[in-house]
Amino acid sequence: MPTRVHPARPGDPARIGPYRIIGRLGSGGMGTVHAALDPEGRRVAVKVIHAAQSDDDEFRARFRREVEVSRRVSGPCLVPLLAADTDGAAPWLATEYVPGPTLAQHITADGPLGGARLYALAAGTAAALAAVHAAGVAHRDVKPANVVLAPSGPRVLDFGIAHAVDGTSVTRTGVMTGTAGWISPEAYRTGTTSPAGDVFAWGALIAYAATGRLPFGTGAPDAVAYRVMSGDPDTAGMPDDLLGLVTSALAKAPEDRPSAATLAEKCTALLAAQTTQALPPESDPNTAADDLVTAQWDMPALDDPAWQAPAGRRKGRTIAVVVGAAALAGALAGGLLFQASGPGARSSANGPTSVPSSTVDAKNSARAAVRSQGPAVVAEDDPGQGEASLTSWKASRSARTPAENDVFGAMGTGAWLDPIAYPAFDRDITFHLRRGEVYIATSGQELPPAAVQEVASTACLGLRDILKSYPDFPYHEYVVVDTARAQGPSIVWEDDFRTNTTCSTSVQNRTAPTAGQDPDWQPSEAGLEQARIPSTDRDEIRVAGGTVDTILSEWQGNSRLVTDPNWLDNRNMSVGFAPEESVMYVWAEKPAWDTATRDRWAALAADTACRAVIREAQARKEWRYAQYAVTIVDNAGSGTFLRWGSAGSCAA
Repeated sequence: MPTRVHPARPGDPARIGPYRIIGRLGSGGMGTVHAALDPEGRRVAVKVIHAAQSDDDEFRARFRREVEVSRRVSGPCLVPLLAADTDGAAPWLATEYVPGPTLAQHITADGPLGGARLYALAAGTAAALAAVHAAGVAHRDVKPANVVLAPSGPRVLDFGIAHAVDGTSVTRTGVMTGTAGWISPEAYRTGTTSPAGDVFAWGALIAYAATGRLPFGTGAPDAVAYRVMSGDPDTAGMPDDLLGLVTSALAKAPEDRPSAATLAEKCTALLAAQTTQALPPESDPNTAADDLVTAQWDMPALDDPAWQAPAGRRKGRTIAVVVGAAALAGALAGGLLFQASGPGARSSANGPTSVPSSTVDAKNSARAAVRSQGPAVVAEDDPGQGEASLTSWKASRSARTPAENDVFGAMGTGAWLDPIAYPAFDRDITFHLRRGEVYIATSGQELPPAAVQEVASTACLGLRDILKSYPDFPYHEYVVVDTARAQGPSIVWEDDFRTNTTCSTSVQNRTAPTAGQDPDWQPSEAGLEQARIPSTDRDEIRVAGGTVDTILSEWQGNSRLVTDPNWLDNRNMSVGFAPEESVMYVWAEKPAWDTATRDRWAALAADTACRAVIREAQARKEWRYAQYAVTIVDNAGSGTFLRWGSAGSCAA
């Protein structure tokens, strides 16, 4: 099961209120959720509004509303609010941390639920919604990603877009809230949100949990919306007694649906029957549900090691500067990324933990990717030979010639990185004429791999522009030195901007075979699910539309008739984006295709996607997507990933 706690990023606070931050749980449009420990060592989730939005009166009002909602709502299978500060410079709220996978993660890894576990999920989530509705609140984002299967029972998360039924919502007017496939028919038609909409989403949730299939299928958001409003849900294979409740919850008209309290009562009775326990006469449905769910729930407690060893706070000697696993391996032929790692780190999935240090010709593009164990600060006796080093960086000088003076402007005098995420970032440019090297020394805050790649790309593009104005420019290499690293300045990137004609900063080896699969990262079902969420970003919509049109135009040359089994159109092929992974996903709903047809389409789709991603990356530095994945989606909504890679593995 994938970890839920991810490493803290540069710029993340060390403390929020009384809580010590150890990592991240996630990030969305409104804020970032941090994993933290309270003074007694208890695990806590702390949500903080993004800095860019904390000065927005509307967002701050929404956040205050969220805190009010969280304080008003309590009950079984909910997560209590611990503390909050809505008036600070960076408003935050803290809740108990709920361990365990989300329902979406569990079904992806282990398949649908059954037996008492399924009935416990139905009873517990219905009881949670009943408590929410009793407080006069509609949740409005009930979906598998917001239900955690904790060891003590299911827990319903995220009141970030919840609002009161009395009309005091501060959600932006005209903005659709919710996730495609989990939005009620009336919300699609009129934008109406109510407890009845939560009940509809609950029905879809339980159908998905019981079958492992999305009840209204997959595909383009408008196609899913049409099925929600007009089609029948896929509930084949559900237990008959639960099927009746789910069917009533999925009624198209809100007035035809039962209340969450009624569902909780009936599901609790079904759970009691499953577990051969009798309910006490006139018992409180919420209390009964809580007791039965707790008694019959059997999810294992899988501890996340990230809580035991917070990223960036380990004690002990730091070993060699090595290529960071997964995100950084494979940069042998063109660019070298180095990242300081703790004991036991590996250079790549298949590589050694370290290799002997070697001195190679600075012009050789196939450099040694890993340096030997030793101090993070690497020195050379002779700065005129071998690889770039901190010694040669220190021997470099400021700009003197007209061409050198123009380098800074060619690379761009504005912000190279997102100023919100990297407010302290700065850089200095120096030159080592005898070695033919340009040094970019970054400062202010340590850079993660993605930021290093962005800096490297900006530097390379600027230097290639200099070549157009100064053909005799006497440099060929550029070297990025991160001076803000805790263990001291480190070389994090080195490349030849003359031979890297596309300024690719791909983590994929640019001399890799054409199989189309980057060996050092893999797409995920969670990313594909995120990519299915409709985008509101104009550039993403434009790129997705252009990619789909190009693929369809090429593919339909082999498939002229709609009746052809190989026919593709906007109804069965889509492009979407997973911001948290920085991946563009391309998928086709063609489970019946044979292997040869899949491979042929995947080659076309991968080539088109790769070119689209690299074109955008070269055109605008704010473009965040550096990777792509191509998949065939089956009838259950799961993807079979055929090809994936990084910008730079193709020619633009």
